[in-house]
Amino acid sequence: MNNEGKEKSISRRHFISRASGAAAALTAAPSVIAQSRTTEYKKSDKLVRIGVVGGRFGAEFQWHEHPHSKVTAVCDLLDDRIQRLKETYRCDVAYKDYQELVADKNVDAVGVFTPLPLHVPMAVQAMEAGKHVISAVAVGINEEECVKLLETVKKTGTIYMMAETSYYRPEIITCRKWARENKFGEIFFSEAEYHHDGIEAYWFNDDGSPTWRHGLPPLHYPTHATGMVVPVTGERLTEVTAIGWGDGAEIQSPNAYNNPFWNEVGLFKTSGGHASRIAVFRKVASGGAERGQFLGTEMSFYMPRPGGTPAIAARRERGTLVKNKYVESKINMEPYDQPDHWEMLPEPLRHRTGHGGSHTFLTHEFVMAVLEKRQPEVDIYESLAYTIPGFYAHKSALDGGKTYKIPDYGRA
Repeated sequence: MNNEGKEKSISRRHFISRASGAAAALTAAPSVIAQSRTTEYKKSDKLVRIGVVGGRFGAEFQWHEHPHSKVTAVCDLLDDRIQRLKETYRCDVAYKDYQELVADKNVDAVGVFTPLPLHVPMAVQAMEAGKHVISAVAVGINEEECVKLLETVKKTGTIYMMAETSYYRPEIITCRKWARENKFGEIFFSEAEYHHDGIEAYWFNDDGSPTWRHGLPPLHYPTHATGMVVPVTGERLTEVTAIGWGDGAEIQSPNAYNNPFWNEVGLFKTSGGHASRIAVFRKVASGGAERGQFLGTEMSFYMPRPGGTPAIAARRERGTLVKNKYVESKINMEPYDQPDHWEMLPEPLRHRTGHGGSHTFLTHEFVMAVLEKRQPEVDIYESLAYTIPGFYAHKSALDGGKTYKIPDYGRA
């Protein structure tokens, strides 16, 4: 999650009405390990023209550095954010009216980096105008919106990609590769957690009005965690029992979501019959974290923990026993020297970026998906598989841990 500065409180109706002119502004799927289509960069002689809306997170990508993309228009309601976009992407065409950006014939694809409640309506509008879309996370604010986006993708034939950073963290790129090579053996347990203590600093504007983040259920924003376990295991999350915790803090209530929880934990059953734990914490005495771990019969992997604990790869020496107080298998626990995987990228993008180095990979994958006229790795189906389980987990937490089945919207 991008945490730079205060975020204006803009309701869906408010933004859409302004952007329109007034402001000128079910059955379990089999396990399928996520395949990395992009292994090594392949040059192209084509160019994707991109319009970027949202001058905070939207300014943190590398469209201007990619050899096959160019920002041809930017959009925001606020002058300072428009200026930031213009300077970052070296673009002189700027709009306050989103309708004008969508209608711009020099725009092939739109980057929607606006508040969460606006992702689906703005993405739908762009796709109906024939534009491809990359959107910030999560897909939408509820399941109904997510389904509407899926239907729009099917109807228009345009490309949709969710910019889930966890999918392209170097550790997750590595684990997806290991899973394809069956190095884990069978991954019978996976877990991921997203710690963001202090998020309430972004709940209110200077005038005291709430932003969209105020009281948002933790598991309505699950993708930094689910975006690790789903692609590595290749399994869908099909069933959940969840527990929430809140302390009745005055700052939290009332909120637009009627959410009483600071922290939520979901125990999921996967389509492969395995267990997966997803935890999103907003009040926790721990360093910020977006991390996962995968426990397999032959190998396990632990991403770095807050406090500087390194990544650990654990490998079992088959048939080798050691004697302590009792006999157990010999496990080699070794720090893992994580590669950057920059061979996947064109030379100008081989540098450090935000969210664990993922932004250049997101930039490259979307550009190449549009050029190659294919679905991106985090397509609409993957995006729904990361987002929708959180709605059911939160519902379970509200109902005291009742178990709910999660619909599977399929795969491309």
